[in-house]
Amino acid sequence: MTQLEDKIGYVFKNEDLLREALTHRSYLNEHPEWDLPHNERLEFLGDAVLELAITEELYSRFPELPEGQLTVYRAALVNYQKLSAVASDIGLEKFLLLSRGEKIDSAKAREVILANAMEALLGAIYLDGGFPPAAEFSRKLILTHLPEIIETRSYKDAKSELQELIQDRKRLTPTYRVLEESGPAHRREFRVGVFFGEELAAEGGGASKQEAELEAARNALQKMK
Repeated sequence: MTQLEDKIGYVFKNEDLLREALTHRSYLNEHPEWDLPHNERLEFLGDAVLELAITEELYSRFPELPEGQLTVYRAALVNYQKLSAVASDIGLEKFLLLSRGEKIDSAKAREVILANAMEALLGAIYLDGGFPPAAEFSRKLILTHLPEIIETRSYKDAKSELQELIQDRKRLTPTYRVLEESGPAHRREFRVGVFFGEELAAEGGGASKQEAELEAARNALQKMK
C-alpha cells in the first residue's frame, strides 16, 4: 500500500484501517476468509469528516459569503461525481478489493463505489491520525478543485439551482429525506424526497443518496417550470 500512501501524502500507523477502507462489501462474498470488515462504517464516518473539513475551510476562506453560497460550493466539492474523479486521479480503483462482478459493473456504479471508497479512506485517516491529517487530505485532494468549479460555474447543479429559487420564493431551504431503500446491501437503490418545509415537492431515485437527491431536485425544478 506504500504507493497509495505516497499518492495521498499520508502514511498509516495502523495498516488494517487502510485495508478496511479499500474493502468493498462484494469482496467479502467471494472471500469469507478475509479478516477485516467492509468499508461502509468508515464511509459513514468519512462522509461526516469530509463535510466538516470542507465547511471549516470554506468558512475561513470566504468570510463575505452567505451560508447559501457556501453550501452550494460544498455540495459541488463533495458530490459523488467529484469524489469519483478525485479517486481516479490518484488511481484508487486499482487498490480496491472488489468482487469480479463489481469490477465489470456499469460506469455509474463504478463512480459510486469510488466515491464511497474516498469517504472510507478519509474516515480511516481520521481514526488513524485525527482531524488535522484528514483536513489536510481534504484540502490537498478535494479543495484544490474549487477554483475550476467557480470559474466554470459547475456548482450550479439542480440542487443549488433549486435552493436559490426556493430561498428566493419561499424564504426556506429545501431538505432531502430518504423515502425508501431497496436492493442487496452492495447494490442499494435509494428513493429520496425533496421537501419545502413539510411539503413533499418531488421524488427521485438513484444508486446513491446524492444521485437520488439530484434527480429529486431536477424533478422539482421541472414541476415548477
